[in-house]
Amino acid sequence: MDSLTTSVIALACVFSAALLGTIFRKRIPDTYQASDSKDVVRLVMGLVVTTVAIALGLLVGSAKSFFDTQNAEMAQIAANYVVLDRMLAQYGPEANDARTALHTVLANQLAERNQLLGSNKMYSDIKSGATMGESIIDKIHGLSPKDDDQKFLRQQGLNLAVQLAQIRWLMYAQNSVPFPRFLLLMLIGWLILLFVSFGIFAPSNPLVLAGFLASATAVCGAILLILQMYNPQRGLIRVSDAPLRAAMQQLGR
Repeated sequence: MDSLTTSVIALACVFSAALLGTIFRKRIPDTYQASDSKDVVRLVMGLVVTTVAIALGLLVGSAKSFFDTQNAEMAQIAANYVVLDRMLAQYGPEANDARTALHTVLANQLAERNQLLGSNKMYSDIKSGATMGESIIDKIHGLSPKDDDQKFLRQQGLNLAVQLAQIRWLMYAQNSVPFPRFLLLMLIGWLILLFVSFGIFAPSNPLVLAGFLASATAVCGAILLILQMYNPQRGLIRVSDAPLRAAMQQLGR
């Protein structure tokens, strides 16, 4: 289930909880709706509100940190492409095959990111077991240095190629970890409990219902934001491929 569908379902559950509370309100005896009872329930629900606010704040901060990490790793990949291409260019014409392979790998990575918005094609070569990235390492490893400078450039090129593969695998592993479902269910459960209590002690009129809908949309929008930033390779909030495009313009020069 994608993040947008999950958020819409959460919105429906939370808003329905408020409507359910207004229905319960009509069946609660008047003695239970005294000011003392309302004060106690509001005090208890205040603790739940605080819990939800802290949880949402921590999750948004964690999701933003994850998104920033992915952005930084994408920029690092782009930088490695350019630096590796420069080293191969300094090595000499013997490294032209490796430079061509480097250009091909980057072009394929960009093509994969240009697929449909909801798909996750960036790591299709990893999932299929293709050895596109390893071809660069093989071509660099197959070079025969003639002097110390070429030996140095070959070794540094191998290090960069390995680092490039490591970062791609790291990003793939990070994006393969699902968002904790139990944590999401707990958060939605707290929100349902809150909105039921709101509906019980709120007057039933269009203005109040509109307020319930607006607040439920805002809170579930935060859930959508969290889920989107935890899946930055697909969806509405995506890691920018601008560094890769800038690197593509520099390759071969």
